[in-house]
Amino acid sequence: MDYKKIWNETKKNLKKILPEHGYEAWIETLSPIGATKEIFILEAPNQFAHDWIINNYYDLIVSSLREQDPKIDLRVAIAPQSEQNVLATSLADSEPIKQSNAGRRHNINRGNTFDSFVEGPSSIFAKNAALNVSKNPGSTDFNPLIIYGGVGLGKTHLLHAIANALIRGKKQTNVVLASSEKFTNDFIASIQENKSMDFSKVYRKADVLLIDDIQFFQGKEQTQEQFFHTFNDLFTAGKQIVMTADRYPGEMVGLQDRLLSRFESGLHADIQPPDFETRVAILSKKAQQNNIKIPSIFLEKIASHVRTNIRDLESCVTKIFAHATFSQEEISEALVESIIRERLGDQGYGQATVQDIISGVCSIFAVSQEEIVGQSRRKNIAEARQVAAYLAREVLDMPLNSIGLHLGGRDHTTIIHAHKKVSELLKRDSKFKRRVDIIYNELNLK
Repeated sequence: MDYKKIWNETKKNLKKILPEHGYEAWIETLSPIGATKEIFILEAPNQFAHDWIINNYYDLIVSSLREQDPKIDLRVAIAPQSEQNVLATSLADSEPIKQSNAGRRHNINRGNTFDSFVEGPSSIFAKNAALNVSKNPGSTDFNPLIIYGGVGLGKTHLLHAIANALIRGKKQTNVVLASSEKFTNDFIASIQENKSMDFSKVYRKADVLLIDDIQFFQGKEQTQEQFFHTFNDLFTAGKQIVMTADRYPGEMVGLQDRLLSRFESGLHADIQPPDFETRVAILSKKAQQNNIKIPSIFLEKIASHVRTNIRDLESCVTKIFAHATFSQEEISEALVESIIRERLGDQGYGQATVQDIISGVCSIFAVSQEEIVGQSRRKNIAEARQVAAYLAREVLDMPLNSIGLHLGGRDHTTIIHAHKKVSELLKRDSKFKRRVDIIYNELNLK
C-alpha cells in the first residue's frame, strides 16, 4: 500500500471541500507515517493540533480515506516534542507575530506548557527561572533570562511555556515570540518592503520578547545592530526579555561585545541531558499521549541507551506506536532493540567495553589507569575503582569474577561491596551521582 500516494489523493479531496484557511492551517500540517490494509497513521505536529483535528476533522478525513479503501481506519499520532512544528506568521500579516491574551497564537505551541514539561535535576533550575518570569515579567533579577543547553533538551519548550502562561494570565500582555532566524528575516523584509515602522511596532512594543536560538545572530552584523537597539528599548522600559542559546553567552563568538555584555548581565540557566529517571518519565508521558501501554522494562531499556536528546527518546515511542498499530502485536524486546539500533546505529548500541568504563572513570575522577587497577587504598582512588566495578556490573552485566580480574585481580566479594557502596552513594550524594551520570552521557555507556 502506497500510503503517501493515498494521502496525496486524500488531501486533494479535502482541499476541494474545506475552506482554504482551514485546509492550510490543519490538513497541511499532517504527515503520513504509514499504512496497512486496515489502518492509516498520520502524525500531528503537536498536542493542540492533534486534539483540534480529532475533534473537528477526524470524520471528514476518514470519509475521504475510505473513498480509496472502504475498510481503512485512521490513527493520529503526535510528533516528538522537540520536533513539534510552530505555525509562524509573517511580517506581511496585519498582526505579524503579536500575541496578547485575546490575540492569535499561531506561532506559539499550545502543547508546550509548564505542566507538560518533564523536569529533572538537570532542568529544574531552568524551569523554575522560566516559571518565575511568567509570574513576574520584567523583574530585574531575571532580566534578561537566557536558557542554554544542547539540542533537544527542552529550551524551546520552556520559551513557549512562558508565552502560554502569560497569555492565559489575567493581565493583558503583549507577548512576542520568534526564532533568531525569523527576527532576521523580518528585519530584512522590513528593509526590502520599506516597512521599518511595522518591524519596530512588532518587536519594540512587546511587553515580553522571547527569542529562540540567539547563537544564529553570529556573524550577522546588521541584525545584531537592530537587536541591540530593540533589546535596549525594551530593557530600559522594564520589559521582559528571554532568550535561548546552545551555549553559555560568554562562550559565543561572532557576537558584538556590547551584546554579550548585556546578555551576561542577566540570569543564565543551563539545561543538561536528563538523567535516567527523567528519561523514563519523558518516555512514559509520551506513551500516555499516544494512548499506548509500553512495559516499564522497555521504557527503561530505551532510557538506558538514548540519553542526550529528548527528540530521540520521543521518536522511539512514536516508532513503537506505529509498529504496534500496524502489526497489532505485543511489544517485544526484539522490537525495542531494533528501534534503538535504528536510532543510534550499531556502533552506538551495546558497544561499550570494560576498558571504556575504566577510561571514563579515570577521566572524571582524575586518577590513572595504573592507580585504578593497583593496590592503593587512597579514598579518591578506591572510590573511582568502586565506580568502575559498579558500571561494569550495571552496564555490561559482567560476571563478578571477570570484573575483579579487570580491576587488578579483586575477588567477587570486593566487587559486591563496591556495587553496594556506590548504589548507596548515588541515593544520598547528588554531586557523586552527577559525576557518575557524566560518565554515562559522555561515553555512551548506558
